[in-house]
Amino acid sequence: MTQSTQNLELWPIGNCQVSGLIDRTGSLVWGCVPRVDGDPTFCALLNGEKQDAGVWRFELEGQVSASQEYIRNTPNLVTTLEAEDGSAVEILDFCPRFEHTGRMYRPVAFCRIVRPIRGNPRLKVVLRPMKNHGAALPETTNGTNHIRYLIDRHPLRLSTDAPVGYVLEGRTFRIEDDTHFFLGPDEPFQGNLREQMRRMEQSTRKYWQEWSRGLATPFEWQDEVIRCAITLKLCQHEETGAIVASLTTSIPEAPGSERNWDYRYCWIRDSYYTVQALNRLGALDVLEKYLGYLRNIVDNARGGQIQPLYSVMGESELDETTAAHLAGYRGMGPVRIGNAAYKQVQHDCYGQIVLPTVQGFVDRRLLRIADENDFESLEQVGETAWAMHDQADAGLWEFRTREEVHTYSAVMNWAACDRLAKVADHLGKADRAKLWRERAQAITAKIEDKAWKPDADGEGGHYGASFESDYLDASLLQLLELNYVTPDDERFRQTFEQIEQELRRGEHMLRYAAEDDFGAPETAFNICTFWLIEALALMDRQDEARELFGTMLGHCTDSGLLSEDMDFETGELWGNFPQTYSLVGVINCAGLLSKSWSEIR
Repeated sequence: MTQSTQNLELWPIGNCQVSGLIDRTGSLVWGCVPRVDGDPTFCALLNGEKQDAGVWRFELEGQVSASQEYIRNTPNLVTTLEAEDGSAVEILDFCPRFEHTGRMYRPVAFCRIVRPIRGNPRLKVVLRPMKNHGAALPETTNGTNHIRYLIDRHPLRLSTDAPVGYVLEGRTFRIEDDTHFFLGPDEPFQGNLREQMRRMEQSTRKYWQEWSRGLATPFEWQDEVIRCAITLKLCQHEETGAIVASLTTSIPEAPGSERNWDYRYCWIRDSYYTVQALNRLGALDVLEKYLGYLRNIVDNARGGQIQPLYSVMGESELDETTAAHLAGYRGMGPVRIGNAAYKQVQHDCYGQIVLPTVQGFVDRRLLRIADENDFESLEQVGETAWAMHDQADAGLWEFRTREEVHTYSAVMNWAACDRLAKVADHLGKADRAKLWRERAQAITAKIEDKAWKPDADGEGGHYGASFESDYLDASLLQLLELNYVTPDDERFRQTFEQIEQELRRGEHMLRYAAEDDFGAPETAFNICTFWLIEALALMDRQDEARELFGTMLGHCTDSGLLSEDMDFETGELWGNFPQTYSLVGVINCAGLLSKSWSEIR
């Protein structure tokens, strides 16, 4: 992979502790240690032209082609490399994940098995991890069957049955038998490497196939939904339950835009959408872990302001710096570490804490059913939602230089009060239900008064993106999803008509068309296109919605995934990858548009 051919045709692997991205040549080009927001030990994806550092690849002598596929219903990846003389190898990539001695075994480890499948293949192992965000190659020491990479704080050990000298010196050698590589913690590998790695792969395969088997998929687009669901689960840091918005940092939203953000953190908003989508598939394990994470966030806030995002360990300070030694994706820096959005005020997060938590009170499948103490804690969040429903914030698009009272935030705070009223009814708390219902009604009145922008003739109008302005943004489409309006609501229909006129670009949807802190948007925001598809379906434009959904699926990578943004003229993917928002859109639209299972009976 060179700078000119670098793209987002990437294949995620992982185990909910670490994750990696494999490019179309079978090279590991992105992977952080010891977790998703850690030091990018494999950073070639953001290393510009320096493709021989921060990478792990196998170079087949005389290679002419490469092909890839996941083992069905797993994130275990098979890459086939073929040479001009007909010889070929398979590379099997996975991160171990399976139950062992009563616990989930998910080490900080990348496993690679190279299998000769035809002829007499010869290859070179290029294994050059980096440390300190691309600043330097680590020192190494080695033994008969291992190499130690002395990375600060998290040294790694490669255990292998390949000739260690060949690996260290980058020499080409013949592969005559299955060859195993286990890059993990700096400790001796226990047991027979060949047998243990084969057992690990089989156990990992079984875990993911059993997990996928429990998904309540729609009849149509099952493969697409399962792939998105597996990848969303890979975005959860299982130790704490946090869900990151993406596995990468600093893939620009548009070429040279410097809209390069670090998304390896847990946004309350993005996580809400993720658990909502997975709940629709019955993947309650992700919800249960995430609710535990939320309870800790609420406890630590002690009734105060909730931040828009936190680290996967719940850290609140995520100071934004740049990695000076990394050139960036295609050389388009900066590479950012941390995200200054943690300092922002974004009032929609209160609704996004309440909405997923509500399920904890009513879903009898959960291992832990929420109780009255949980309701009292949730009411503290609701109190802040009520207090902030008409206060200015940075909004869900995280404007860095201006604040307004954003309609989406106000509606999310309405949703918080509305759902608290319903939970109170469920718990038999009539007085609390009355209080929260009255507050929801008061917020509705405020939204209808302040967010509605009548036309000059007074006969029509539209909801504005904020109380103060009359510009439109795609988040207004979420008024349907949040049950604030129904599809036949006249005000919504008028708003939808104007959103299509102003923000739709053919098969794509912009977040907004107005200039922001970095100028006018240059790419479409993929989740907004999926919101458009949902609205079309709910407003009796089903055929159009299905056609547009098929078009969006056609833009997916070979791995079946999407990034955050898309060039609305060329269809090229931009932004961090894989993006949870976009995968949520695939799942939600498939569920909404699919034919019923009963149609095949």
